[in-house]
Amino acid sequence: MKLRNALLPLFLSATLSAPVVAGVSSQAQEASDYAVEKYEEAMTETLASLVRFETVAREDLPLERNPEFTGFKDTLQDKARELGLEYQDFGHVVVIALGEGAEKVGIVTHGDVQPANPAKWQKSPFMLDAESEPGRLIARGSEDDKGPIATALYAMKAIKDQAVPMKRRVELLIYLAEESDWEPLKEFLKTYPIPAYNITIDANYPVVTAEKGWSEVQVTTAGVLAANFDKPYIKSFSGGYFRSQVPDEARALLGNVNAELVSAIRARAAQNKLVSYEFKSGNGSLEVVARGVATHSSEPEHGVNAIAYLADALSVYDWPANDAGATVRYLNDLVGTGVLAEKFGSIAYRDAFMGPMTAAVTMVKETESGLISHLNLRRPTGKTAPQLEKEIDSTLAEWQELSGITLADTKVILGNPYRVDDAPHVKPLLEVFRHFTGMEKAEPVAIGGSTNAKLLPNAVSFGPSMPGVAYSGHSEHEFITVEQFRLNLKMYTAMMIEVANL
Repeated sequence: MKLRNALLPLFLSATLSAPVVAGVSSQAQEASDYAVEKYEEAMTETLASLVRFETVAREDLPLERNPEFTGFKDTLQDKARELGLEYQDFGHVVVIALGEGAEKVGIVTHGDVQPANPAKWQKSPFMLDAESEPGRLIARGSEDDKGPIATALYAMKAIKDQAVPMKRRVELLIYLAEESDWEPLKEFLKTYPIPAYNITIDANYPVVTAEKGWSEVQVTTAGVLAANFDKPYIKSFSGGYFRSQVPDEARALLGNVNAELVSAIRARAAQNKLVSYEFKSGNGSLEVVARGVATHSSEPEHGVNAIAYLADALSVYDWPANDAGATVRYLNDLVGTGVLAEKFGSIAYRDAFMGPMTAAVTMVKETESGLISHLNLRRPTGKTAPQLEKEIDSTLAEWQELSGITLADTKVILGNPYRVDDAPHVKPLLEVFRHFTGMEKAEPVAIGGSTNAKLLPNAVSFGPSMPGVAYSGHSEHEFITVEQFRLNLKMYTAMMIEVANL
């Protein structure tokens, strides 16, 4: 991950200076150049005004009464009016529009964000930090998805300034609960006149035409009370922050440990150089903290899973099956430290275009019913949901029989993969990308992420993340580079013009 990020400035410099290939209209080229020259600084200032709102879903406070969301929408409304754009507030959805006509292009994004742990940021995650790492704009939402919102606003403004004629009206749909609850958007779309062409700006370039299905295996363990043990046992085990992030921290508290066992755990931990471990001992107890690298759970290969590696470090002993001990044994036996579900029975598979199913344990948390672990799966086409669910259930049943551990509860959630092969705006989007990057062989791609494209007709994704570069959204180090921000403004301006004139 560090290597990828280190290479990013070089990659962008190469693409920005590469000779462009023909593929966009002169109006698109001129408006894109104008957008950067006129509005790059204002775009960054607008991003700063958007990220300062902690637009995180709260169970104790509905969106309509949450001052963070209210302030965020007020800021959007003020900015839209300042830029001469239309603004409509539909509660969970805000629409900012440019142009007239019955035919429309939908640019779909979201204004809510995932939680952030302030202790893991150099400055507040809800303040745009352009100083700590020159060339990067660091904040929660900078890439996912407030950066794309700011970019879209100034792309629309540049088009308006240049009076570019467009056949279709452009509508920027900003949903406010994408990270937590899709139901309000589904209700909104039942009555809203949906654009014929839809583009989400919440994923990757060149053009995303397929998304894996967000899925999860929840396993709950509950065992005898820890006080009943007179031999080594795991008092507690926890990790993770939310269910769509590969966790960068996990911790375990061990009881009745001896010097030999501590030495064995340390030796096992030392075998993995990607994770840092902290050991605190006293009065027969040992606390072990593992620290890895957080990333979006749709790309687990870009992170280092602290939960998985902490469980692995504890695999040197056959722990009694209280809730924590049973969880650690389950994680080591069926999950492991890989990201392709290779140990989970026969569930692993891959699709020729969409790639392999990925698996990442994202959270282990104590609940009233026991200790629950969340295994996030991103499933491609290639297996039906009934087949996959049957394989998961069979593997869990077999493991319980072989281990002698009875799970308190299991739950399987299988989301559907999404794929569109014939959207008419894929070709012009590819032409825009090829033109501004010089990557002449760019073709549609599939991703592990799950966007609102699944809910819309003819929906594909276009940025903001470049191919081959680790996505920083959902990490505790979210950023967008200044160069990428500028390149996105060029491409989004051209994209709106070209698709609106199809």
